[in-house]
Amino acid sequence: MTPNVLQIIEVMAIGLVAGTLGGLAGIGGSMIILPGLHFFIGEPRASTHHLYMAAAMAVNFAVSLPAAIRHHRNGLVRVDLLPTLLISTAVLMLVGVFCSNLFDGTSLRIGLAIFLLAYCAFNIFRILKPRPKVDLPEYTSVPRLAISGGATGFVGGMLGLGGGVLQVPALQVLCGLRLKQSIATSSAVICVTAIIGASAKLLTLHTQGEKWQEAIVLAGILAPTAVIGGMLGAWLTHKLPVRWVRVVMVFLLIFAAARLSGIMR
Repeated sequence: MTPNVLQIIEVMAIGLVAGTLGGLAGIGGSMIILPGLHFFIGEPRASTHHLYMAAAMAVNFAVSLPAAIRHHRNGLVRVDLLPTLLISTAVLMLVGVFCSNLFDGTSLRIGLAIFLLAYCAFNIFRILKPRPKVDLPEYTSVPRLAISGGATGFVGGMLGLGGGVLQVPALQVLCGLRLKQSIATSSAVICVTAIIGASAKLLTLHTQGEKWQEAIVLAGILAPTAVIGGMLGAWLTHKLPVRWVRVVMVFLLIFAAARLSGIMR
């Protein structure tokens, strides 16, 4: 599958949008990349979704790295939490990748759409819920961090996500971190786990009848604009109100779910 000139431009645009919104919300960018590739490139066969997953997971590193650097410079990355989060996320991400190879691409695409809708419902609840008048205490014990990392790693590997889409709220709800700290720490974790997950997916693409070289080509087209977008998104995180960050995420993911499920063609 070789994209033509128009498709290359479209894929570059997908990378820019995915990078910006991924860096803004700490979610890696796959939620834009996957539905975007389906819309602009198409799905000539069910296994194509596995190809897109590999490309998207590879680009997650490019999206998260500049965002994590900027977040770290602003003092928002919780370095003290990284060891537990990195180990648990990486191990379960590998498990998720190998489990994803047991399903056809269509099933995974629909599963991703359902997951995104559920995540949107959770965020709508968070947006409408009255803000607490006092700061909530942190609960950053090793078991809570391991659960946050393990759950996000498995879901990320299974659905082709960086993991931030689940790790950000997990760090908020289970560990009591503020949203911006959760986004920053999630971006730092994705820098490492994205490489591990993408490598595993690329090395197993042949089991789905797809070529890892094609995934690398797509990732190479997406990555440059995704890096630029990631830097822009990380900068916007420190300029936009927290509530607006959540609103952007909800509208973004509802649209992505509609695209993936086939409701919007």
